Amino acid sequence: MPSDPSPDRPARPKVRPAEIAQRAVEDRLRDFSTDRRLFLLMAMAAVVGCAGAASAWALYHLISLATNIAYYGRFSTAQGASPGDTLGWWSVLIPVAGCLIVGLMARFGSEKIRGHGIPEAMEAILIGRSRIQPRVALLKPLSSAISIGTGGPFGAEGPIIMTGGAFGSLFAQLFNLSNAERKTLLVAGAAAGMSATFGTPVAAIMLAVELLLFEWKPRSFVPVAIASIVAAALRPYLMGGGGALFPMPESAAMAPVALGLAAVLGVVAGLGSGLLTQMVYACEDAFQRLPIHWMWWPAIGGVVIGIGGVIDPHALGVGYDNIAALLQGHMTTTEVVRLMLVKSTIWSVALGSGTSGGVLAPLLMMGGALGALFGTFLPFSDTGTWAMIGMAAIMGGTMRSPLTAIIFALELTHNVSGLVPVAIACVMAHATTVLLLRRSILTEKVARRGHHVMREYIVDPFETMRVSEIMARPAETLPAEMPVGDVVKFFTAEGPPKRHKSYPVIEQDGKLIGVVSRADVLRWTVEGWASGQLLRDVVSEQELTVGYEDDLVGGLADRMAAADASRVPILRQGDRAVVGLVARRDLLRVRMQGRRQETEREVLIRLGGARTSRAAAE
Repeated sequence: MPSDPSPDRPARPKVRPAEIAQRAVEDRLRDFSTDRRLFLLMAMAAVVGCAGAASAWALYHLISLATNIAYYGRFSTAQGASPGDTLGWWSVLIPVAGCLIVGLMARFGSEKIRGHGIPEAMEAILIGRSRIQPRVALLKPLSSAISIGTGGPFGAEGPIIMTGGAFGSLFAQLFNLSNAERKTLLVAGAAAGMSATFGTPVAAIMLAVELLLFEWKPRSFVPVAIASIVAAALRPYLMGGGGALFPMPESAAMAPVALGLAAVLGVVAGLGSGLLTQMVYACEDAFQRLPIHWMWWPAIGGVVIGIGGVIDPHALGVGYDNIAALLQGHMTTTEVVRLMLVKSTIWSVALGSGTSGGVLAPLLMMGGALGALFGTFLPFSDTGTWAMIGMAAIMGGTMRSPLTAIIFALELTHNVSGLVPVAIACVMAHATTVLLLRRSILTEKVARRGHHVMREYIVDPFETMRVSEIMARPAETLPAEMPVGDVVKFFTAEGPPKRHKSYPVIEQDGKLIGVVSRADVLRWTVEGWASGQLLRDVVSEQELTVGYEDDLVGGLADRMAAADASRVPILRQGDRAVVGLVARRDLLRVRMQGRRQETEREVLIRLGGARTSRAAAE
């Protein structure tokens, strides 16, 4: 039985300290939520940037070492070595041996080294609390070096992105950081690896934003940018050389007709992106139907790689020399067609088999070949310019990162005059793949593991709407002087069901002292209540969760979730009078309002004023 009421007037209900702090924060709302911990992340990102550049240097030397051993029989890390074609059909065995080693490493080391690395980084960010295992950081570059060095038709950037990201993750795990802060350093390492590989710091930053961060905040953007810039600054000292990786002369301005053809090339590249994606996953599905363990799949893919290398040795390895030849217009039409067909075939089969390697350099090569072939039949500009346009369009369409592709093409070539046609082609390729494919080559891998990746960044309506826009008003309340017995009758009386499950309790001056719910009434009914006991006596010791009419809806939703409150009173700032109520269903209506803005269509300006006027008069 509840105790008899105290003769003294009860104190005001306790308000959570977090709500007091919330008021202080929201009185000074800012554009961004970043705090001074940004300085710590910036310093840590500089360290990660150095490690990302070092990982790029190490991987390139490992690839050269593997190539020299496999094709030239020498223990050397001399740069510039590429798979040779002097061994004839015996050379088929080299990719088979390399891919078999990769399969064994994946089976007995870590399965996460399979594939090109970016989906694994995305998965670690989305569901793995941005934690990457140390053995992945070691085995991924080693397996990729063996794969590429023995002729695998991959790029080094995917493994470098994974390796740089792994170091960023491991470094972050040494400190007391949140999941979001670990993600920032993981992505900083990935961006640093790409920046050191290609000398494209801005494109690396954009790749992080478009593919890996899943947000647009200074808390993540600034450290990632610092890591990318540091890696780019170290690149000339570690990798040698400076300037553009594939320098091109300035292109002449294109006529409007040629710009229209660039849009056509973008659509063709978008269709090609879709075809490449389908080829990769069709090969993966075919391998999954084989009655053997996946450890042996890379060796089978190695057979296809070896045969393709006999047909066209240029299709093996990273192939930066082929990209340079395409951009300079030094390939014949026959060579371009053969390279495009062989490269796309062996790359799709090898990637579908689970061999370790990157996708970016092959996409650049195949896109460049498509653009060069397209430009062969056009009287506008040269084939090298069209190769640059196709290269960027295939990358933008396949990876669903058009801004990255545009900037990447400019930083790789320093051909600023090609900005307009490259932008047109990338946008059209992106639009084509978005409309034709549900997922990209990167997110399809994550989706097949049961996780959905949302690639659209939108403004959260919870962070733009005020509580006053969604609260129910006027507030339905119960007086503090109401006897508990009458409250029980109020909730249990026959007739229409009560509108709410809980009601604020207020004094005569309108001040809130508590909340009474149906659960309280049920408890009183079972336990009994003292005769003449008033509401103020049984609700005054409650710890209330409240909101204010000028609160942001997101802040109120966070407090309701933390307190497991289904309905909260809304107070007016100043006199703290109850002015409204917000229930969980009101929060759901925010979502519906955003949905209506996306789907409901109406004409706001109507032509034909005379007819409108007559309709209004009638």
